[in-house]
Amino acid sequence: NLSNLMSVLVDGDMNLSIIMTASSTLLALFLMPLCLWVYSRHWIHTALVQLLPLGAVSLTLGSTLLPIGLGVLIRYRHPRAADLLVKISLWSLLVTLVILFILTGTMLGPDLMAHIPASVYAIAVLMPLAGYALGYGLATVFKMPPHCRRTVSLETGCQNVQLCTAILKLTFPPELIGSMYMFPLLYALFQSAEAGLLVLAYKMYGRDSYKQDTLGEEEDTDISYKKLKEEEVADTSYGTVTTEEHNSVQMEPAQTAQ
Repeated sequence: NLSNLMSVLVDGDMNLSIIMTASSTLLALFLMPLCLWVYSRHWIHTALVQLLPLGAVSLTLGSTLLPIGLGVLIRYRHPRAADLLVKISLWSLLVTLVILFILTGTMLGPDLMAHIPASVYAIAVLMPLAGYALGYGLATVFKMPPHCRRTVSLETGCQNVQLCTAILKLTFPPELIGSMYMFPLLYALFQSAEAGLLVLAYKMYGRDSYKQDTLGEEEDTDISYKKLKEEEVADTSYGTVTTEEHNSVQMEPAQTAQ
């Protein structure tokens, strides 16, 4: 759900964000076990069907679609309450991220963090950045609007850590995976931190241009609407046309006040 919240903060396309989240989660039900089977079948002996994370996918879809449905209902019935809830939610997200960082450092401790290889830290830092850059670059290549580019970027860089953890629990014993089990947690921390930096950069440098673009679109729409209404008004200054007989047309001059 991090990508959906971050898309709100960067004025992204929420319809696109929700569709991408739901679609990727459904596809992960089959593609993630397939990837595990393709890459790991030589040294793990687990049936492909047993790798299907039905519970994790169901939980992810439920935690995404149900709150969205509730939010749509609140926005439809009580718009002012919806605006207040959005502000409260965004501040709650900031507080939650700070608490998450503190608790993670406390629970893991410096000893466990020191045993994680440097390569794991490097991958945890670079993978979200690569996802953000690749998503934005591809959206630019396909000439998507700026707010859609930001949405695709966040959806590509923010991955489902809960689903990854569930796959690891179902597939590998703890003694085999060892410190690698910490990778999803590290990825979650770094993807949140990097997404937060992107949001901060947008708020500082990109928000004004977004407002100008939006204002320009509203002005163009208003001008087009006024022009259309003016064209719809019939010009009766030259009189009216009446038909008295078949194939007979007469012009009646308009009466004007002297």
